[in-house]
Formats: sequence, C-alpha cells, structure tokens
Amino acid sequence: MRHRKAGRKLGRTSSHRKAMMRNLVTSLLEHEKVTTTDAKAKELRGVADKMITLGKRGTLHARRQALSFIRDNSVTKKVFEELSPRYTERAGGYTRVVKIGNRAGDNAPLSIIELIPEEKKKSIKKKKVAN
Repeated sequence: MRHRKAGRKLGRTSSHRKAMMRNLVTSLLEHEKVTTTDAKAKELRGVADKMITLGKRGTLHARRQALSFIRDNSVTKKVFEELSPRYTERAGGYTRVVKIGNRAGDNAPLSIIELIPEEKKKSIKKKKVAN
C-alpha cells in the first residue's frame, strides 16, 4: 500500500527523475511553455511554482537555492528579474496545464504546461447613480 507516499515515480530511478525535473523546469522557465505527458506536467507544476516563489523572495539564499536546481544561470536570472515581478500580486498557481490529446506513437496522454500570462489591470469606472 502506498499510503502517505507523495509524488509520482514516473517509471524512473530517483536520480533520473530529479535530473528530468531539473531539465523540464529549466525548459519551462526559459520558453514559458512545454509539451509533455500529463503525469510529468502535473509533477512539474509544483517544482516550477517553487522556483518562482524563490524568485519572489529575492534573497541571496533564495537565489542560491534556485541555482542549485535550475540548470542555466541565465534562466535563474530571468526568474528573479522578469518572472517573479510578473506574479507579485498572485499568491501561487503560476502555471496552467492544458490537455491536448494523445501522442501518435504510443497513445500517451499529452499536455501543455505554460506560465500564466501577466494579468492586465482593469480600470473600473464607477457610474454615478442619480437619486
């Protein structure tokens, strides 16, 4: 029984799984959109959200933690300078998973995981009510 065992194994060893997640999160943060299988996309959500949260924290320790996981220094710089200011008002949930069907070769369910675009601030004009 797998009670209290969080996370998916994805049919890989733990070292392979960690390396794959590091590659996926680096690609997602670099390109802001990645096509992968449903299970990988669902696992990637939490890792990507954690990296953006580290960027929002903005401390030296947070930067070093992000550098220890993200494979490219320029992507880490992008997280801290471009992506984290985009989500200052948002309290989490920076990614979206959209199911796109099945892969032609092995019929594996595919998804697109993407960063949610910046919200446009709407100016609300109040109407004056005549009494």
